[in-house]
Amino acid sequence: MKSQFLLFAKRKFLPLFLTQFLGAFNDNVFKNALVILITYYAAEKAGLNAQLLVTLAAGIFILPFFLFSATAGQLSDKHEKSRMIRIIKFTEVLLMATAAMGFYLENVWLLMFVLFLMGTQSSFFGPLKYSILPDHLNENELIGGNALIEAGTFLSILLGTIIGGLAILAEGGIAYISTTIIAVSALGWVASFFIPHAKPAAPNLHVNFNIFKETWDIIKYSRKEETVFLSIIGISWFWLVGATFLAQFPTYAKDIIGGNEEIVTLFLTVFSIGIGLGSLICNKLLKGEISGKFVPAGAIGMAIFTVTLYLASNGQAASESSSLIGFSEFINIPKNWFIIFSLLMIAISGGIYIVPLYAIMQSRSEESHRARTIAANNVMNALFMVLSAIGTVGMLSLDFSVTDVFLTLAVINIPVAIFVRKLVKHQIRKREQI
Repeated sequence: MKSQFLLFAKRKFLPLFLTQFLGAFNDNVFKNALVILITYYAAEKAGLNAQLLVTLAAGIFILPFFLFSATAGQLSDKHEKSRMIRIIKFTEVLLMATAAMGFYLENVWLLMFVLFLMGTQSSFFGPLKYSILPDHLNENELIGGNALIEAGTFLSILLGTIIGGLAILAEGGIAYISTTIIAVSALGWVASFFIPHAKPAAPNLHVNFNIFKETWDIIKYSRKEETVFLSIIGISWFWLVGATFLAQFPTYAKDIIGGNEEIVTLFLTVFSIGIGLGSLICNKLLKGEISGKFVPAGAIGMAIFTVTLYLASNGQAASESSSLIGFSEFINIPKNWFIIFSLLMIAISGGIYIVPLYAIMQSRSEESHRARTIAANNVMNALFMVLSAIGTVGMLSLDFSVTDVFLTLAVINIPVAIFVRKLVKHQIRKREQI
């Protein structure tokens, strides 16, 4: 098997990778800059509740995935994909220019509106970027391509989150953030011009703009092929777990570890690097074969190392002093390395778990319906992330600690591992029938 990194030398992959990487980076620079601005400055100035606004922002970004994924999937199947990507990336440039205006005016509601439009833009880009991969890559390249996309996405999330958070409140931060998001969106638009042409999958498709009916229809259609639907459920569970960890890192770092924002950044860095490593390791293990045989092991790994994280955290006690510890104090405590190790292994297991599921969904979807199937996956992902937020709020209201929430995820991961074994067995049966 050739290294997946050779795909970077091919036009059929590199421009799409850069377009996706720059877009995800920009999303997170903007989102985190907005959250930090609200938390530390804008909400108080406007006489608004910061916690409520931050929660509202999360909901505003995810709402378009429910509203527009069905339409996005239809348009992606009907039209030539590379042209659609160029149009969507150009709208990002316009949105980032509007965001820059919102930052300069310190207008929270204008920025919230831009956030909703960014979520809309992402909901239209999602079906395109995943459905175009099987058009351009050979079947034995699909695992490697997805591994690089996932690794790149989490790296861009990490970099965007750190830069957005650190820069916005610095001197001249608004100018720096505004320049960055406009420049990066323009680079992403330029990169999209190099994505090769991909013929329309269903050019005669009649687009149904009844979003509620069509959303139900695309989910119902995805259930026809059991392997595909099982993959969608498996992917959605990954995003539920990931969303829970990412959302709880600040509380975990402050209340359990007694750490400041440096510790939150450390946890985010370890988690993002782990997902990237796991994604790349998965391709090495599978040698390019599209198979779910390592998916149950990934689920079990997430469960086991979440338990070790719980055990490592259980003896922790946040400092009673007013000062929170930083990075150097944290790593100088030997037992804290076990926390880092556990987080890294959870994320590596997650990377091994998720990459084959995306490749199975893409390769087993009907070509003329592939983008709509991916749109159905996006709807389910959004639903599971909402369930993550609701479930976490419910547990915390019952006086669960953050580590208790993590342990609950570990327990639920066991039946999930059993569930995904069903996917592997079903895939084997289908292959034997062929």
